[in-house]
Amino acid sequence: YEVLLGERSLSEAIVWTEVPNFSIIPASVNLAGAELELVDMENREYALKRAIEKNAMNYDYVLIDCPPSLSLITVNALVAADAVVVPLQCEFLALEGITDLIRNINQIKKRFNPRLELEGVVLTMYDKRNNLTQMVEQDVRNFFGRKVYDTVIPRNVRISEAPSHGKPVLLYDFNCNGSQAYISLTGELLKREKEMLAC
Repeated sequence: YEVLLGERSLSEAIVWTEVPNFSIIPASVNLAGAELELVDMENREYALKRAIEKNAMNYDYVLIDCPPSLSLITVNALVAADAVVVPLQCEFLALEGITDLIRNINQIKKRFNPRLELEGVVLTMYDKRNNLTQMVEQDVRNFFGRKVYDTVIPRNVRISEAPSHGKPVLLYDFNCNGSQAYISLTGELLKREKEMLAC
């Protein structure tokens, strides 16, 4: 909230984690009020981008987690980003919503951020025993092709439990299927990025 409104710098808001070389800037309940305060701000869509550029830190990657709705905060994230990775639950309604998301990404690209790209789609809450999961996967892979990651994130109770213990799943249970899937996804994402840079 404070970073978005220019009240604190990124470096002041950073919280270091027990994972080496990994830090976060956590949100607070106040972030809900930022929508109203941003409305009257000049160039409000660029607030997060300005904050990141003003305090450019020595990071290889900056991940911005957003809610699924297109709020002014999400618009700020899309304007500040180079690429979008879409987690898609293997459910019918999620499939319906992805069309709107792609339209919104294209609008942001056209109006505010010409370098913004859809990096990929990650299938989540994947249950290979479920027919709906298989139908959603087939539809998504047919529509997005290579943009859909090979790695899927399974429906996994350890992933659901981890937040209640205040830990990411990799620290909560490194060996569970969910953790191993996220490790595999990270490897795939980095490999694709190397291939793109090589072209």
